Amino acid sequence: MPLHFRERGADDGTGRAALVFLHYFGGSGRSWEPVMEIMARRAFRCIAPDLRGFGESFSSCDDPSCYSVTAMAHDVLALVGHLEVEAFALVGHSMGGKVALALAAGQPAGLTAVVLLAPSPPTPEPLSDDERTRLLAGYGDAAAATKTLRKITQRALSEQLFEEAIADQLRVSEHAWRAWLDLGSREDISAQLSGIRSPVAIAVGAADETITESLVRREIAHRLKVPTPIHVIPDTGHLLPLEAPSAIAHFIAEAVDPETRNCPGTDDKNGKP
Repeated sequence: MPLHFRERGADDGTGRAALVFLHYFGGSGRSWEPVMEIMARRAFRCIAPDLRGFGESFSSCDDPSCYSVTAMAHDVLALVGHLEVEAFALVGHSMGGKVALALAAGQPAGLTAVVLLAPSPPTPEPLSDDERTRLLAGYGDAAAATKTLRKITQRALSEQLFEEAIADQLRVSEHAWRAWLDLGSREDISAQLSGIRSPVAIAVGAADETITESLVRREIAHRLKVPTPIHVIPDTGHLLPLEAPSAIAHFIAEAVDPETRNCPGTDDKNGKP
């Protein structure tokens, strides 16, 4: 299905890979804005779609399979083709990380690297039954969304970013919301990881209680046939792109293009210069 997307920066003619950003469950492409602002200044072309049923990518499909990891990966690949992107790196956060793994496993033409931030594992996500039930029951509830956001962050977000994150969660389609919790987060795509040939780098938040370094090492890094460095971002929770945009931009730049590592960025006060 056609995806709404945001775009920042432009191809500078050097052949550098574009960055395709895939967002977390409950988020949208705009959750990448603080990071994309920095990367665009570093002359990267940045593309951030709203995955189907999230943000402005409306979907009325009531079949949970419409929102499977594979279906979302196909959407992203179709967008890359539509935009005639010749070389690209995938940057996936949480749910978007699992989608990135599924897409990379197919070895698409033009893929140069995969960067995963607090990625949902390729095996069933370690959500307790109580937490899954709470999330299902809290669909469309602002108080529940606020509780979730406070629970998964370590650093305080700016008022604007906090409000946008709540609004994003409240505008997810109910079908997409329930499909991820009932199906997508439980999908096991681990057998596909042996097909990944592109370089992979992973970052996790030191204060993330669910997607931990030990989890990604066990469920992702150990299943890959490519070297997979894992970096821990201090004093951050699960929402790495919003909590520490400057650190994340630096991590992405080093992972996809080491020549950019000395370029200036911003501080980490929610991406403000």
